[in-house]
Amino acid sequence: MTAQRSSVFPRPRTLIHPGAFNPVRIQSKLSPRARHVRLTLQPGASLFEGLVTPLLSLGIQSASMTILGGYFDTLQYCVAPPDPRHEAVIRYSEPIAAGRTYMVFGNATMGKGMDGGPIVHCHAAIRTAQGASKGGHIITQNAIVGPTLIPVLVTSLDGFDLRVAFDPETNIALIQPLQESHHE
Repeated sequence: MTAQRSSVFPRPRTLIHPGAFNPVRIQSKLSPRARHVRLTLQPGASLFEGLVTPLLSLGIQSASMTILGGYFDTLQYCVAPPDPRHEAVIRYSEPIAAGRTYMVFGNATMGKGMDGGPIVHCHAAIRTAQGASKGGHIITQNAIVGPTLIPVLVTSLDGFDLRVAFDPETNIALIQPLQESHHE
């Protein structure tokens, strides 16, 4: 039965990062003052500005978000195939133009980039105007909200910062929870 099962269910590939192994697989922090906010993305705004502008006005600099679905006039995304240079396990592809799309569902994280400015990292499932189902890392500055409002559920992550920082195990920059800095 084992031989038959292995031919039906191939073994998943094993991913080994290039840097020294970190036994702490998930870096986490507690947010004792989290707030829940419901907002709507406005037609014509980019996904980036539609999230960052209202959240910063509420004093929220780090957040986890669920995008409940809606139309985009234009959208670009990337996928993460194996890194051809073998410097990391994956390397984002060049942006893929999806044109007019419907975002079925998305998750986004807002934090600070290496320069201290706001960043939004978003992964989503989309359906193109041609009916194809796609998904990946959304280029938030180039995702323009379509003609109708898009609802978003936000949980602020108060008490610490989410910041992009170099991760020596994966050899790429990742969003990581770090001790809260004084607002810059």
